[in-house]
This record gives sequence, C-alpha cells and structure tokens, in this order.
Amino acid sequence: MYSKCGYVEDARKVFDVVPRLNVVVWSAMIAGYAQNEQGGKALEIFHQMQLVGLKPNKFTFASVVTACASLEALEQGKWVHALIVKSSLESEVTVANALVTMYVKCNNIDDARTLFDRRVERNVISWTSMITGYAQNGKGEEALKIYGEMQRAGIKPNQFTFTSVLSACATLAALKKGIEIHRQIVNRELDSEVPVGNALITMYSKCGSIEEARNVFDKMPKRKASTWTAMITAYAQHAYVEEALQLFKQMQQEGMKPNNITFVSVLVTCSRVGLVDEGRELFNSMSRDHGIIPAIEHYACMVDLLGRAGHLNEAEESINQMPLEPTLVVWRTLLGACRIHGDIELGKRVAERILELEPENDATYVLLSNIYAAAGKWVDVSHIRQMMKDRMVKKEPGHSSIEVNGRLHMFVARDRSHPKTEEIYAKLDDLSQKIREAGYVPDTSCVLHDVSEEKKEHFLSYHSEKLAIAFGLISTPPNTTLRIVKNLRVCGDCHTATKFISKIVGREIVVRDTYRFHHFKDGCCSCGDYW
Repeated sequence: MYSKCGYVEDARKVFDVVPRLNVVVWSAMIAGYAQNEQGGKALEIFHQMQLVGLKPNKFTFASVVTACASLEALEQGKWVHALIVKSSLESEVTVANALVTMYVKCNNIDDARTLFDRRVERNVISWTSMITGYAQNGKGEEALKIYGEMQRAGIKPNQFTFTSVLSACATLAALKKGIEIHRQIVNRELDSEVPVGNALITMYSKCGSIEEARNVFDKMPKRKASTWTAMITAYAQHAYVEEALQLFKQMQQEGMKPNNITFVSVLVTCSRVGLVDEGRELFNSMSRDHGIIPAIEHYACMVDLLGRAGHLNEAEESINQMPLEPTLVVWRTLLGACRIHGDIELGKRVAERILELEPENDATYVLLSNIYAAAGKWVDVSHIRQMMKDRMVKKEPGHSSIEVNGRLHMFVARDRSHPKTEEIYAKLDDLSQKIREAGYVPDTSCVLHDVSEEKKEHFLSYHSEKLAIAFGLISTPPNTTLRIVKNLRVCGDCHTATKFISKIVGREIVVRDTYRFHHFKDGCCSCGDYW
C-alpha cells in the first residue's frame, strides 16, 4: 500500500520490522523500489534475499527485471535472465513480458525479438512491448509489421499499444496509416485518453498535418500540461510562432502550469524565427516566475537562438558561463550556427572541443567540412575527409522518403533503383527547365566538392528530395499535398528549387528535415528562409 502510494520509505520501515520475512514480503519490497524508480535499491534487496537462501518466484523476478530496465542495466538484466532460466520461469507471462521490456529499454532489440518469437503465449502487453521497442529504436516499419501480426492474432490493442503505433507512424511520416490507426482508436473509444490524444497530436504534426493536430487538441475532453506542450511543440516545429506563443499564454490563463518541457518548446519557437529578446525573457522567467531551474536542454535552446541570430560570441559566452557542464548537443548547436554564418575560426575551435569528447561522431566532421567548403578552403576539406578515413568515421548518407498509397518510397542522391526511374528523371528534367525559365539559379555553394560549375549543377539536379518530389508529382492527383521526409538538413539549393516548383505545379510541398518543417506554397516557404 505504501509503495503504490509513493511512500516507499514508509514501506521500508514496515519491511524492516516484519519478524518473519517470506518470499511475498521480499517481493513486495523489491516491487516497491522498482515501481518508484529506485532500481538500485531493488537490486540490493534482491541480493539480500538471495543471501538468506529464499527462492524467488515469478513476481520477484518480474520486479527485479523491471528494476534492471529502469536502470538500463543490460549486463545485470542478462544475469537475472540466466537465474530465471535456471528457475524454469522464463515462460511465465509476467516474467517474459518484463524481460522483453528490459531488453527494449536497454536498446537490445534483437534479444527482445528473439525472446518474443520464442513465446507461445502472448498477451497485449507482450505485443505492445515489442511494438514499443521497434518504435523507440527508430524502426517504424518493423513496429507496424508487428502491429499487423498482433491484429491477425486477434489481440485487441490498448491505449499503450496505440501510442506506440502512432509513434511509429510519426517516425515514418506515414500519414495514411496514422489516419487508419486514428479510426481504430475512435472505434475503441480510446480517443478521450490523454496519452492517446497527445500521441495523435504528435503523429499528425510529424506527418505534416498541423491542422489535424490542432483538431485533435480542440476535441480532447481532458488536457494535461503534456497535451498543451505537445501542441506548442507541433506549432514550433512548423514555425507557427504566433499560434505557439498564443497557446502558451492561453495555457497559463486556464490555470495550467507550464513544465520544463513546455519551456523547451517555446524557446525552440523563438529560435525558429530569431525572436532573441522574447527568448531571453522567457528563459529568465523560468526561475523567476515559475520556479523552474533551467536544465541543459534550455541552455541548448538559448545557444541555438543566439547562434542562429548571428550572436555567436554571446552564444559562446553563455556556454562558458553555464552552471552545468556543456553537453555535446550544446557544442554541436554552436557549431551548426558557425556553419550558417561561416565563422571558420570559432567553428574550428568548437569542432576541436567536440572531437576531444566524441571523435567518432560523423556530424562534427561534416559540419566543419561544410564550413571550409563554403569558404572555398578545399585543402582543409580534404584534410577533414582524410581524418574521417583514418579514424574510420563514415558520413550518414542523405535520403528522402515520400508516402504514396500507403507505401513509403525512399530515394538517395542520383538514385536509379526505383521502378519508375525513367519517368522520375523525365519529370525532374522538365521541372528543372521550367524553374530556370521562372528565374531559378542553381546555388552551387551547396556542393561540397572541388569540381567544375557544370559538374556542381549536375550534382544539385538529382538530390534525394528533388527525386522524391518528382515521384510524388507523377504518382498523385493534381492539388495533392506532397509530404517529404529528409534525414538530414535540406540544402539551400533544394530549398530554393522547391519554392519555384511549388509555384509552377500549384501544389503545397511539406518537407520535414532533421531540424524543422518547411511548408512550400505559391513560391514561398513557411520558414521565411530562416532555418
């Protein structure tokens, strides 16, 4: 009782005065610590239980495994798994579910799947754990496949299943599948559940449909701080600045207290359009008006806000004065700002700091190489590439995807693997001619190779997002909105070209890259060319 009410220390006082401790009491205490996110103490009690010679039961093991999961302690989890096998309890549903969840939380998706496949009896928790594992590890397609198998097995999904499936749809930007899942949620009368509503808002937002996200928000009968934050985050990602700040104000007027995540979202909103003064005031108001001590994420937002607005020295100074140890994310944020503004000296200094902490991360080398390439310093570019080769660091290849008729189609630069390659290239060549006639001039500074201008223009012509757009145009009816997902930042040339294409074809083109959404319509972009 004390444990479930969150009074775990009082539970421990009772435990300590019990004259004869049996396996049930030991298990209750272990579960109490595990449920209250004190995994380390749960494992200590488990070790003490073993020392007195008591044999754990299935409930004991389920709680111990849960403790390992909360700690992300994979090696200890595997040790407990071995004890479970020795006790012949691996087939117990509660134990098996806990093991799958533990492997998932420790990012060991392969062992989780092996254990799942061995199971004869699977309940909704088993299936949901596996779906969640794939969704959290960025394997959305696998998550949706497991969900399909679950449906064919006749297992009814619960709200936790749906939130994970929606997360997978959001990762893939699979809007059609997301709409289908939404219908299933309504049929199961689970759309009033706050976690499900929040997941729907996020799914629609990440699939590029901000209007539907707001529609879900407006219809929710109950809202928590997380709901308001989800909608503010959605607006921030799409650069709907006025709407995001208005919602933040409305949230407080309705008596809902913003939390630390809410402030991350509103600071990101300010960063999207360079509202430096507003961002500074919001940051200062966190502790002054709301009693929230800024965390590393908030400082990273301020570095991003200042850096993108060109206040690079102030951004660097804010890092040096932080009361917290700067993380790699903070330094990489500043490096990204150096790339935008072409500050070679600061960029080099920041990159060296990052590489001391994480020499194997490809993003740092690429950003520094981009800074040198934009300045025409090809010797330095070659030096960076040789350094990557010597350290066996590989650059993540860029790719773009588009969903058409419920199927995802992925492209890389100069891709010729698609069945409709000839039609795609013919369409793209036609578009290239038309946008040039309309005034488009290739931005060859985006090509990070020391080659001729003609060669640079050829490279630019067949970037992955342009191939995805061409495929979308030949595969969908007129006036259909195209939704593209790019795994890297959209280059400046593709951004300019897409503005021209949107005007020529009379379509809205929504592109989601690693930083934000771009809504191209009638020759303009929602970002206002500030990204």
